[in-house]
Amino acid sequence: MNDRPPEAPLQGDADGSPANGSALRPTRGRVRLARFHPRILDTLKDYDRQRFTADLIAGLTVGVIALPLAMAFAIASGVKPEQGIFTAIVAGFIISAFGGS
Repeated sequence: MNDRPPEAPLQGDADGSPANGSALRPTRGRVRLARFHPRILDTLKDYDRQRFTADLIAGLTVGVIALPLAMAFAIASGVKPEQGIFTAIVAGFIISAFGGS
């Protein structure tokens, strides 16, 4: 019989997410998945509508810079420019939905 006490699980934030932000973390020798929660839901819930014009201008500015840059990287890597545009648009949606600032 083993006299050592069992290992305590790693502690995370109050909402159950890991303290270090990773999606996987060990708990008593097993891997446990953190609850899936896109950050965009919190942002939309508390969004101040007076900031919409400024946010729209910021988004358009990023688009004006990011789309030609994505096309240039696509051409430099030997693929079609359309693939660079698609990658920039999809990456932008994924980052805005799941990323933090």
